[in-house]
Amino acid sequence: MDNRSMHRVSIVIPVYQGAHTLPTLVKEIAPLTQPQLTPDGNSFMVCEVLLVHDCGPDRSDTTMEDMHAQYSFVQPVWLSRNYGQHAATLAGMASATGDWVVSIDEDGQQDPADIGRMLDSALASSLQLVYAQPMNPPPHGWLRNLFSRTAKTISTKLLGNSAIGRFNSFRLVDGEIARTLAAYCGNGVYLDVGLFWVTGRIGHCPVRLRNELARPSGYSYFKLFGHFWNLILTTGTRPLRLITVVGFGSMILAFAIAAYALYGKLYGQVPVQGWASILIVVAFFSGSILTALGVIAEYLAVTMGIVMGKPLYVVSTKPTRPAVRL
Repeated sequence: MDNRSMHRVSIVIPVYQGAHTLPTLVKEIAPLTQPQLTPDGNSFMVCEVLLVHDCGPDRSDTTMEDMHAQYSFVQPVWLSRNYGQHAATLAGMASATGDWVVSIDEDGQQDPADIGRMLDSALASSLQLVYAQPMNPPPHGWLRNLFSRTAKTISTKLLGNSAIGRFNSFRLVDGEIARTLAAYCGNGVYLDVGLFWVTGRIGHCPVRLRNELARPSGYSYFKLFGHFWNLILTTGTRPLRLITVVGFGSMILAFAIAAYALYGKLYGQVPVQGWASILIVVAFFSGSILTALGVIAEYLAVTMGIVMGKPLYVVSTKPTRPAVRL
């Protein structure tokens, strides 16, 4: 793609408690709807802002209607009930028409002015997905930030990809990828895991987070744990394979203890107490059970991958470049 051609960007904003923050955020986005240049000289413009109403506790619906009446580029998407941030983001992606789709939170932490720099990162390295990489700590308490870092570290190990592990709700996604994912992605799929299914070139762009705009976070620790658990359940067979590994380890331990006990009995004149045989039997059969459960769980995971809508392949109209090492 010619870097100097006009890149149309759709912005998707899941709205849960945005009655007081949306006017400020949309006002910041408004100048970006005019053709302009990124820091590296690429032409882009925001062609639409999709506000996805996720049926929160405040009157965000009224604010969205006011924004739609005031700005021609604002398009509301109405959900029938509260489905959660990731489902709302996918609903917005399904309706997006731009060459690129940006997801951004409603609370004002993320600066829309960084979109140009994220687009530069994507074009410079032929990336399909660019995450914002905060250079300063999020404006939350130390405990929540600690839990967030821990969850992302675990997800990095589970997914086996250091790039995807540093995910963020501020994303720039190739428009084709975003719409394809919205079509395939089933109920209960963690959005970033879904993106990992269909993207091979992932990068990060340094940004600075701002303070939230006069609203508390909509996520309690209970909800955050629910997101983390959903991430674990949709990462595939890697967590399940740990069960099989532990089972094999327990069986090997049983054989090692048996060999040690026999050696002591036959050559070391060591009296072998009854606890040794009990420990061997428990270790062996518990390992056998865990191994069987691990194999069964992996079969179920394959079935879950089909149910969740994981695509066998995705066709793109743009050439696929070699993956960039980060």
